[in-house]
Amino acid sequence: MRTWSIPRAILVGGLIAGILDITFAISFGIYNGLTPERLLQIVASGLLGKEAFTGGTATAAVGLLCHFALSLVWMTLFLLAARQSPGLAARPLVSAIGYGIVVFLAMRLVVLPLSAFPRPVTFKPLATVMDLASHIFLFGLPIVWATRKAIYIGGKK
Repeated sequence: MRTWSIPRAILVGGLIAGILDITFAISFGIYNGLTPERLLQIVASGLLGKEAFTGGTATAAVGLLCHFALSLVWMTLFLLAARQSPGLAARPLVSAIGYGIVVFLAMRLVVLPLSAFPRPVTFKPLATVMDLASHIFLFGLPIVWATRKAIYIGGKK
């Protein structure tokens, strides 16, 4: 298997994870009565606070940009960790489950509370299960997959 460069892995893995994750979030938001614009404004509210809800399409675009920036950061963090501990990428499903849980909890318990997000963080059962599954399968797996493309696994390229 031919390896990818680190920048390519970060870009491809981060973007795929980000696309799948935001597609899920928008779909679940629509299911719950939100428009895509409103969902993206909720994302932007982590940076802009309540003002995100009055900015229309512009703040929705900020939310989308924030979402992808975070996706690329999370991708970079996993790849750097896996370069130090290649075993992280050796078992993709186990790593995706672990990393998905880490990202989910970090976002809910650290990032959102420390941001300008104007609402209390909740753990409603259905939303929590769906969001956790999304972080594992739609976010974690593409990140682990891209990482595997960039580093040696078991002495093989």
